[in-house]
Amino acid sequence: MTEIEHVMPRRRLPVITGILVLIALAILISLGTWQVERLHWKEGLLADIAARQLAAPVPLADIEAMAAIGGDIEYRRVTATGRYLNDKERHFFATWRGQTGFYVYTPLELADGRTLLVNRGFVPYENKEPEMRMQGQLTDQQTVTGLAREKLPGKPSWVVPDNDVAKNIFYWKDLDVMAESVGLDKARVIPFFVDADSTPNPAGLPIGGVTQVALPNDHLQYAFTWYGLAAVLIAVVAISWFRKPGKQPAQ
Repeated sequence: MTEIEHVMPRRRLPVITGILVLIALAILISLGTWQVERLHWKEGLLADIAARQLAAPVPLADIEAMAAIGGDIEYRRVTATGRYLNDKERHFFATWRGQTGFYVYTPLELADGRTLLVNRGFVPYENKEPEMRMQGQLTDQQTVTGLAREKLPGKPSWVVPDNDVAKNIFYWKDLDVMAESVGLDKARVIPFFVDADSTPNPAGLPIGGVTQVALPNDHLQYAFTWYGLAAVLIAVVAISWFRKPGKQPAQ
């Protein structure tokens, strides 16, 4: 008897499975598109920051006015004049070019009696105490030019150690505690920091110009990942849909 081959009908994707595939595909494409949008936003932000760092410095009063109305003051160049209160400096634990040490935050007393916390720059660990760098303890009236830095709203992360105020070692920049720990009136402290530029200090310490713009920009990679997963999903469904079914002999 001659065998008659019957070709199995092409498989159909179950309705529920098809709906789930479409939902998953829409989510993956949406995530990829969102990352592309974030990429454009981040590139614009980085370009804006670069422009701010190259702009001419403005008086402290201009930055204060901008901050008062909720403006973005971060990384804007500013200049301020006053007298350093060297006996009230605070030390922020930091690493600079592979060397462990501290950023020295010193209150700058302005003409109106208010104070501005200035990150004067980096000193190696062994130079933490002022007596190890007396030449850099500037006196009399000084003018500092640098970048405005916003006050942190709180501890950046639970993994960051608590500040050791007693030992004058800060692991995160708590402006209020820095000021209060040296007896400054919180109401008369400018509510943001200034990072001094790289203008040399006597004997080279502190080393200014230590501001690091650490803004990761991995959005393109993430976009490729989401779009790639969407493409893989489409390929898997297509292979399943168009795969030739087997043949069964009929008796």
